[in-house]
Amino acid sequence: MDRAVATDTALPVLPELAAALSTAADRAAEPPGGGIRLRTAAAGYWHRRGLRTSPAHVAAAPGPRLLLLALISATGGDVLMPRPAADWYAAQARLLRRPVYGVPAQAESGGAPDPVALQETLARTRAEGGDPRLLVLSVADEATGTVPPPDILYEVCEVAAGAGVLVVSDESYRDTGHDPHGTLPVSPAEILHGQAVALAGLGACLLPPAWPAAIARFPAGPDGTELHRSTVAILDAVGARLPPPVAAAAELALTEPPAVTARRAAASRLHAELASAAVRVLTGAGAVCRPPRTGACVYADFDEMRARLADHGVVDSVELETWLAGRLGRGCVLGGHRFGDPLHALRVRFALGPLAGASAGERGVALAAPDPLALPQVTRAVSAFGGVIAELTGGTR
Repeated sequence: MDRAVATDTALPVLPELAAALSTAADRAAEPPGGGIRLRTAAAGYWHRRGLRTSPAHVAAAPGPRLLLLALISATGGDVLMPRPAADWYAAQARLLRRPVYGVPAQAESGGAPDPVALQETLARTRAEGGDPRLLVLSVADEATGTVPPPDILYEVCEVAAGAGVLVVSDESYRDTGHDPHGTLPVSPAEILHGQAVALAGLGACLLPPAWPAAIARFPAGPDGTELHRSTVAILDAVGARLPPPVAAAAELALTEPPAVTARRAAASRLHAELASAAVRVLTGAGAVCRPPRTGACVYADFDEMRARLADHGVVDSVELETWLAGRLGRGCVLGGHRFGDPLHALRVRFALGPLAGASAGERGVALAAPDPLALPQVTRAVSAFGGVIAELTGGTR
């Protein structure tokens, strides 16, 4: 499936961000890595999360993919990542023809590799002549909607530090937690002060996804300074500069004014309700779901119903995605093979956005509703979703 034609499930654009974008039409071009105003706003964003940051240690680019591409290019060597993981991680390494090693995550959560498996993979890779230098992980997993426990992150960072591997921490979804009173994610940049880069795609919860912008925080010290310089040079070489209007909107969003924080909190509440409804449908039909705690997706495993799915000609995740997408819509579901899981595993990721409404207007109504699951549009969407899952698994409605 071509993700470029995926269903649009974005929330309505905040008027304050739209105004910042439109009034910056004549703004001067941004320098490579972002201008001082943008980098200062990004430094403030991380400072509020307990990471003291100088604007000189920040780089910005038009989207997290380009930032990760530049980081991988600047670091060199092979790339490690958890399995499953966001599909765009491996894509950047493969563009650079870098070997990619997927390390299994623990069963209860994604985002970070199992520490023991990571140590074994590092030892095996180097024994076979590999050169692993960079580990990409996430403190709030885009692929599964789960959050790795702090103790796992500490162990992973300890293994990476001992092996001399740079950690790139994707923190795009760190502020999308479903429980407003839950434990805050721990950043590897707090653990590995000189050996971790924090990366955040702003389209996750600060800007509309169609306005590509991302920021990266580099460690202080000579190594971090050199990595920052090399990364910005690569961004410059490929012309990866933020469009000035998007930079203006990003500057505003990164200061986190009340309108932006209120929207982020409302979106998290909505996605928590939708996730609960989707999990009830899926587990009621016999699927196993990693408990979603962040973001706007649910990751489900249908392996226990393999025989029932085979009746539909579904025996791997490609066929499972195709079958479900034909009924739910393209872009509403993606097979686990896209995130590094084995092809034979019957795993898929469901997007929650379609359950909120078919248009930005409907999704805006759901966003403001005190009980979104009681809205007719949401009730219909959840019922239709349940009907498709029942058809797939041979259940009843």
